[in-house]
Amino acid sequence: MGSLRSAYATVTGWAYSPPGQARDAADAAAPAVVPAAIPAQAAASAPAAAPEEDPAAVGRAAAAVPAASLPPAASVDLRGTAARCTLRYPTGDRVVVSGLPGSGKSTLIRRVLGLQDAVRRVDSQDVRERWAAALPRWLPYAVYRPLARVAHYAGLRRALSSGASVVVHDCGSQAWVRNWLGRDALRRGRALHLVLLDVPPATALRGQAERGRTVSGYAFMRHRKAVRRLIANAEAGRLPRGCESVVLLDRRAAGALVGMAFE
Repeated sequence: MGSLRSAYATVTGWAYSPPGQARDAADAAAPAVVPAAIPAQAAASAPAAAPEEDPAAVGRAAAAVPAASLPPAASVDLRGTAARCTLRYPTGDRVVVSGLPGSGKSTLIRRVLGLQDAVRRVDSQDVRERWAAALPRWLPYAVYRPLARVAHYAGLRRALSSGASVVVHDCGSQAWVRNWLGRDALRRGRALHLVLLDVPPATALRGQAERGRTVSGYAFMRHRKAVRRLIANAEAGRLPRGCESVVLLDRRAAGALVGMAFE
Protein backbone atom coordinates (compact mmCIF):
# COMPACT_ATOMS: atom_id res chain seq x y z
CA MET A 1 0.00 0.00 0.00
CA GLY A 2 2.90 2.32 0.76
CA SER A 3 4.15 1.79 -2.79
CA LEU A 4 0.71 2.66 -4.18
CA ARG A 5 0.52 5.87 -2.14
CA SER A 6 4.03 6.83 -3.23
CA ALA A 7 3.21 6.14 -6.87
CA TYR A 8 0.03 8.19 -6.64
CA ALA A 9 1.94 11.13 -5.21
CA THR A 10 4.51 10.73 -7.97
CA VAL A 11 2.19 10.59 -10.97
CA THR A 12 -0.98 12.48 -10.08
CA GLY A 13 0.48 15.92 -10.67
CA TRP A 14 1.71 14.91 -14.11
CA ALA A 15 -1.43 13.51 -15.63
CA TYR A 16 -2.20 16.59 -17.70
CA SER A 17 1.28 17.74 -18.67
CA PRO A 18 2.83 16.90 -22.07
CA PRO A 19 4.41 13.59 -20.90
CA GLY A 20 6.63 11.57 -23.12
CA GLN A 21 6.80 14.39 -25.64
CA ALA A 22 10.59 14.64 -25.49
CA ARG A 23 10.90 11.09 -26.78
CA ASP A 24 8.46 11.94 -29.55
CA ALA A 25 10.07 15.21 -30.62
CA ALA A 26 11.88 13.61 -33.52
CA ASP A 27 8.55 12.46 -34.96
CA ALA A 28 7.20 16.00 -34.86
CA ALA A 29 9.81 17.50 -37.14
CA ALA A 30 7.41 18.00 -40.06
CA PRO A 31 6.52 21.67 -40.65
CA ALA A 32 3.09 22.93 -39.64
CA VAL A 33 0.71 23.61 -42.52
CA VAL A 34 -2.86 24.72 -43.00
CA PRO A 35 -5.90 22.91 -41.48
CA ALA A 36 -7.41 19.68 -42.40
CA ALA A 37 -10.94 20.01 -43.50
CA ILE A 38 -12.03 18.67 -46.82
CA PRO A 39 -15.51 17.99 -48.21
CA ALA A 40 -16.50 14.34 -47.96
CA GLN A 41 -17.13 14.21 -51.73
CA ALA A 42 -13.52 15.16 -52.46
CA ALA A 43 -12.23 12.52 -50.07
CA ALA A 44 -14.46 9.90 -51.65
CA SER A 45 -13.02 10.62 -55.09
CA ALA A 46 -9.48 9.76 -53.95
CA PRO A 47 -8.14 6.24 -54.48
CA ALA A 48 -9.11 3.79 -51.74
CA ALA A 49 -6.38 2.78 -49.31
CA ALA A 50 -5.33 -0.73 -48.48
CA PRO A 51 -6.67 -1.28 -44.94
CA GLU A 52 -3.52 -2.91 -43.61
CA GLU A 53 -1.06 -0.27 -44.88
CA ASP A 54 1.69 0.71 -42.48
CA PRO A 55 0.92 4.31 -41.38
CA ALA A 56 4.60 5.06 -40.77
CA ALA A 57 5.43 4.09 -44.35
CA VAL A 58 2.52 6.17 -45.61
CA GLY A 59 3.74 9.13 -43.57
CA ARG A 60 7.22 8.86 -45.08
CA ALA A 61 5.79 8.66 -48.59
CA ALA A 62 3.50 11.63 -47.96
CA ALA A 63 6.43 13.74 -46.82
CA ALA A 64 7.38 14.22 -50.46
CA VAL A 65 3.93 15.59 -51.32
CA PRO A 66 3.26 19.34 -50.89
CA ALA A 67 1.06 20.07 -47.88
CA ALA A 68 -2.55 20.79 -48.70
CA SER A 69 -4.31 24.00 -47.75
CA LEU A 70 -7.86 23.02 -46.91
CA PRO A 71 -10.80 25.09 -45.63
CA PRO A 72 -12.43 24.19 -42.29
CA ALA A 73 -15.67 22.19 -42.21
CA ALA A 74 -17.94 20.66 -39.57
CA SER A 75 -17.58 17.11 -40.91
CA VAL A 76 -14.38 16.03 -42.63
CA ASP A 77 -13.73 12.60 -44.13
CA LEU A 78 -10.08 11.99 -45.02
CA ARG A 79 -10.37 8.21 -45.21
CA GLY A 80 -8.91 6.75 -48.38
CA THR A 81 -6.58 9.69 -48.86
CA ALA A 82 -3.01 10.52 -48.00
CA ALA A 83 -3.68 14.24 -47.67
CA ARG A 84 -0.66 15.85 -46.04
CA CYS A 85 -2.15 18.47 -43.76
CA THR A 86 -2.32 19.84 -40.24
CA LEU A 87 -5.48 19.96 -38.14
CA ARG A 88 -5.82 23.51 -36.86
CA TYR A 89 -8.11 24.62 -34.06
CA PRO A 90 -8.64 27.86 -32.11
CA THR A 91 -6.46 28.23 -29.04
CA GLY A 92 -8.15 26.86 -25.93
CA ASP A 93 -10.41 24.39 -27.74
CA ARG A 94 -10.65 20.72 -26.74
CA VAL A 95 -9.97 17.83 -29.12
CA VAL A 96 -10.94 14.22 -28.39
CA VAL A 97 -9.11 11.49 -30.34
CA SER A 98 -11.29 8.37 -30.38
CA GLY A 99 -11.03 4.88 -31.83
CA LEU A 100 -10.69 1.23 -30.94
CA PRO A 101 -8.06 0.14 -28.40
CA GLY A 102 -4.94 -0.58 -30.43
CA SER A 103 -5.96 1.65 -33.34
CA GLY A 104 -3.00 4.00 -32.82
CA LYS A 105 -4.54 6.91 -30.89
CA SER A 106 -1.62 7.41 -28.49
CA THR A 107 0.92 7.12 -31.29
CA LEU A 108 -0.97 9.65 -33.40
CA ILE A 109 -1.34 12.14 -30.55
CA ARG A 110 2.32 11.97 -29.60
CA ARG A 111 3.48 12.29 -33.20
CA VAL A 112 1.29 15.19 -34.33
CA LEU A 113 1.58 17.26 -31.15
CA GLY A 114 5.32 17.05 -30.62
CA LEU A 115 6.67 19.64 -28.20
CA GLN A 116 3.89 22.16 -27.63
CA ASP A 117 4.05 23.61 -24.13
CA ALA A 118 0.77 25.46 -24.62
CA VAL A 119 -1.13 22.20 -25.28
CA ARG A 120 -2.10 19.75 -22.56
CA ARG A 121 -2.06 16.13 -23.72
CA VAL A 122 -4.24 13.91 -21.53
CA ASP A 123 -3.64 10.24 -22.28
CA SER A 124 -4.42 7.46 -19.81
CA GLN A 125 -1.52 5.49 -21.28
CA ASP A 126 0.91 8.15 -20.06
CA VAL A 127 -0.47 7.78 -16.54
CA ARG A 128 -0.31 3.99 -16.73
CA GLU A 129 3.32 4.10 -17.83
CA ARG A 130 4.23 6.34 -14.89
CA TRP A 131 2.48 4.05 -12.42
CA ALA A 132 4.24 1.04 -13.92
CA ALA A 133 7.61 2.79 -13.59
CA ALA A 134 6.93 3.80 -9.97
CA LEU A 135 5.66 0.40 -8.74
CA PRO A 136 7.27 -3.05 -8.53
CA ARG A 137 7.21 -4.85 -11.87
CA TRP A 138 5.53 -7.92 -10.38
CA LEU A 139 2.46 -5.90 -9.34
CA PRO A 140 -0.39 -6.48 -11.85
CA TYR A 141 -1.97 -3.42 -13.45
CA ALA A 142 -5.40 -4.62 -12.29
CA VAL A 143 -4.34 -3.93 -8.69
CA TYR A 144 -3.62 -0.23 -9.17
CA ARG A 145 -5.86 0.45 -12.18
CA PRO A 146 -8.58 2.25 -10.12
CA LEU A 147 -6.03 4.66 -8.66
CA ALA A 148 -4.46 5.22 -12.08
CA ARG A 149 -7.89 6.05 -13.51
CA VAL A 150 -8.52 8.52 -10.66
CA ALA A 151 -5.15 10.14 -11.41
CA HIS A 152 -6.05 10.32 -15.12
CA TYR A 153 -9.38 12.06 -14.56
CA ALA A 154 -7.89 14.36 -11.91
CA GLY A 155 -5.28 15.38 -14.47
CA LEU A 156 -7.98 15.94 -17.08
CA ARG A 157 -9.85 18.21 -14.69
CA ARG A 158 -6.72 20.25 -14.03
CA ALA A 159 -5.99 20.50 -17.74
CA LEU A 160 -9.47 21.83 -18.46
CA SER A 161 -9.15 24.36 -15.65
CA SER A 162 -5.81 25.61 -16.94
CA GLY A 163 -7.33 27.41 -19.93
CA ALA A 164 -4.83 25.72 -22.25
CA SER A 165 -5.71 23.83 -25.41
CA VAL A 166 -6.40 20.19 -24.50
CA VAL A 167 -6.10 16.96 -26.52
CA VAL A 168 -7.69 13.91 -24.89
CA HIS A 169 -7.25 10.21 -25.67
CA ASP A 170 -10.60 8.37 -25.64
CA CYS A 171 -11.57 4.84 -26.69
CA GLY A 172 -15.03 5.99 -27.76
CA SER A 173 -17.07 3.90 -25.34
CA GLN A 174 -17.25 6.49 -22.57
CA ALA A 175 -19.77 9.06 -23.77
CA TRP A 176 -19.79 10.68 -20.34
CA VAL A 177 -16.21 11.88 -20.89
CA ARG A 178 -17.17 13.61 -24.16
CA ASN A 179 -20.28 15.05 -22.48
CA TRP A 180 -18.10 16.38 -19.66
CA LEU A 181 -15.71 17.94 -22.15
CA GLY A 182 -18.58 19.43 -24.17
CA ARG A 183 -20.20 21.00 -21.11
CA ASP A 184 -16.88 22.38 -19.90
CA ALA A 185 -16.07 23.82 -23.33
CA LEU A 186 -19.47 25.49 -23.56
CA ARG A 187 -19.14 26.95 -20.08
CA ARG A 188 -15.72 28.40 -20.89
CA GLY A 189 -16.67 29.69 -24.33
CA ARG A 190 -14.55 27.07 -26.09
CA ALA A 191 -15.41 24.35 -28.62
CA LEU A 192 -15.09 20.57 -28.60
CA HIS A 193 -13.82 18.67 -31.66
CA LEU A 194 -13.62 14.95 -32.44
CA VAL A 195 -10.88 13.15 -34.38
CA LEU A 196 -12.08 9.61 -35.09
CA LEU A 197 -9.83 6.73 -36.18
CA ASP A 198 -11.65 4.19 -38.35
CA VAL A 199 -9.49 1.05 -38.14
CA PRO A 200 -10.57 -2.57 -38.84
CA PRO A 201 -11.00 -4.62 -35.63
CA ALA A 202 -8.32 -7.12 -36.74
CA THR A 203 -5.82 -4.27 -37.13
CA ALA A 204 -6.71 -2.90 -33.68
CA LEU A 205 -6.29 -6.35 -32.11
CA ARG A 206 -2.89 -6.67 -33.76
CA GLY A 207 -1.98 -3.24 -32.40
CA GLN A 208 -2.91 -4.39 -28.90
CA ALA A 209 -0.73 -7.47 -29.27
CA GLU A 210 2.21 -5.41 -30.55
CA ARG A 211 2.07 -3.01 -27.62
CA GLY A 212 1.66 -5.89 -25.15
CA ARG A 213 -1.62 -4.61 -23.71
CA THR A 214 -4.91 -6.26 -24.58
CA VAL A 215 -8.49 -5.68 -23.46
CA SER A 216 -11.01 -8.38 -22.70
CA GLY A 217 -13.31 -9.69 -25.43
CA TYR A 218 -16.30 -8.13 -23.69
CA ALA A 219 -14.63 -4.74 -23.36
CA PHE A 220 -13.49 -4.84 -26.99
CA MET A 221 -17.05 -5.63 -28.10
CA ARG A 222 -18.33 -2.57 -26.21
CA HIS A 223 -15.66 -0.41 -27.81
CA ARG A 224 -16.56 -1.75 -31.26
CA LYS A 225 -20.24 -0.90 -30.80
CA ALA A 226 -19.47 2.59 -29.53
CA VAL A 227 -16.97 3.37 -32.31
CA ARG A 228 -19.29 1.99 -35.01
CA ARG A 229 -22.02 4.30 -33.73
CA LEU A 230 -19.68 7.32 -33.75
CA ILE A 231 -18.53 6.55 -37.31
CA ALA A 232 -22.08 6.01 -38.58
CA ASN A 233 -23.21 9.30 -37.07
CA ALA A 234 -20.23 11.15 -38.50
CA GLU A 235 -20.89 9.69 -41.97
CA ALA A 236 -24.49 10.85 -41.71
CA GLY A 237 -23.42 14.34 -40.67
CA ARG A 238 -24.66 13.91 -37.10
CA LEU A 239 -22.06 15.31 -34.74
CA PRO A 240 -21.84 13.96 -31.18
CA ARG A 241 -23.58 16.14 -28.64
CA GLY A 242 -21.49 19.20 -27.86
CA CYS A 243 -19.03 18.65 -30.75
CA GLU A 244 -18.43 21.42 -33.25
CA SER A 245 -16.50 19.34 -35.78
CA VAL A 246 -15.43 15.77 -36.53
CA VAL A 247 -12.55 14.46 -38.66
CA LEU A 248 -12.58 10.85 -39.88
CA LEU A 249 -9.22 9.17 -40.45
CA ASP A 250 -8.16 5.68 -41.48
CA ARG A 251 -4.64 4.31 -41.03
CA ARG A 252 -3.46 5.84 -44.31
CA ALA A 253 -4.80 9.31 -43.54
CA ALA A 254 -3.54 9.17 -39.94
CA GLY A 255 -0.06 8.21 -41.15
CA ALA A 256 0.00 11.15 -43.55
CA LEU A 257 -1.19 13.71 -41.00
CA VAL A 258 1.49 16.32 -40.46
CA GLY A 259 0.40 17.84 -37.17
CA MET A 260 -2.22 19.37 -34.91
CA ALA A 261 -1.98 23.05 -34.06
CA PHE A 262 -3.89 25.55 -31.94
CA GLU A 263 -3.81 29.22 -32.87
